[in-house]
Amino acid sequence: MQIEDHYALLLGVKTPWEISSVDLNMAGNRVDIEIEYTDTTGVCPECGAACSKHDDRERRTWRHLDTMQFSTYLHAQLPRIKCPCHGVKTVTAPWATKNSRFTLLFESFAIRVIQASRSIEEARKLLKLNWHQVEAIKRRAVERGLARRDSMAIEYLGIDEKQFRSGHRYITNLVDLKQGRVLDVVEDRKEDACKALLLQALTKEQREEVTAVALDMWKAYANAVKTILPQAMIVHDRFHISQHLNQAVDQVRRAENKQLASEGDTRLKGTKHFWLYNNENVKESCSDQFDRLKGSNLKVARAWALKEHFRPFWDYRSKGWAKRYFERWYSWGIRSRLEPVKKVARMLKAHEEGLLNYFDHRISNAVAEGLNSRIQTVKSNARGYRSFEGFRTSILFYCGKLDMLP
Repeated sequence: MQIEDHYALLLGVKTPWEISSVDLNMAGNRVDIEIEYTDTTGVCPECGAACSKHDDRERRTWRHLDTMQFSTYLHAQLPRIKCPCHGVKTVTAPWATKNSRFTLLFESFAIRVIQASRSIEEARKLLKLNWHQVEAIKRRAVERGLARRDSMAIEYLGIDEKQFRSGHRYITNLVDLKQGRVLDVVEDRKEDACKALLLQALTKEQREEVTAVALDMWKAYANAVKTILPQAMIVHDRFHISQHLNQAVDQVRRAENKQLASEGDTRLKGTKHFWLYNNENVKESCSDQFDRLKGSNLKVARAWALKEHFRPFWDYRSKGWAKRYFERWYSWGIRSRLEPVKKVARMLKAHEEGLLNYFDHRISNAVAEGLNSRIQTVKSNARGYRSFEGFRTSILFYCGKLDMLP
């Protein structure tokens, strides 16, 4: 078997394509393979009709999988055909996609390497590519995956924000809570941006089938959901509510610590993290000190107790009993004379319907928060992103659960 026949078999090159030569460069650790088109007709890439050959494009080069330790490149002049319906069109190379300078097999390998590598820099070095080439492969992979994504019904969605760059620049993520995947991302967290996200990520049928959406109490998100998904229940995320309560406790602690320190009382110094723990998570070495503090008449002790007493709200099985419990907690909070706590209590009261919807659909943005952690890792490994489009591509590449291989 001649070497040309050997490579034709390995590459799957068939008539009307033919390998005309194979050049092995030992000094340069490189193999160059010339491929020729031998027919006078070709298939229109638009309609599939057989058409007469018009001319040849300029010679192109594609990177292929290495042959042993030798970098391997394919070279060919792609023919152009003249279609009666679509005019002059370039015949598609069977070994590569349109506008790619890599073979299908190389792109498949590169996608797996990028996914497995800790960073783009590591993947780039392993693949012997530059940054722009790696980004182009990722972009084509994501486009391929989005085009293949099915339109199966999605029952539960999560909407969450993530800081993109400094200066209060955010992105908004749309998450399929059951599948644990990012559906799409838009820049900004305004109402119009969220509406655009829901429209571009979901088909009309999918939008009509959404049952509930988990989100925080950001008004822009709620307004967008009510407009685009009017049938869907809004469920306010329990983890964001816990975050608001923790912030209220910390505000009370800081104000009280400042007052006590001015009087020479240092009881609250270095206790910030005590008050952010749930009761069962306090370290054993600190439990005696914390028991004394939370049993005292400190304002922060009352704020912490209010935070802890909100936790049983989520354990009720009945919406009616949960509503009764919330009313009692709200009454206690609003009479606490602790302004940060009263502020959170009023906010929860204003969003009571979204709180109680949890007992119809027990969903939260825990999945979205987990994906946000992964997105942060992607961002850190890349040392940040200069453009939103590059960031979106990376998010969907790593977190979209897309079928991306050629």
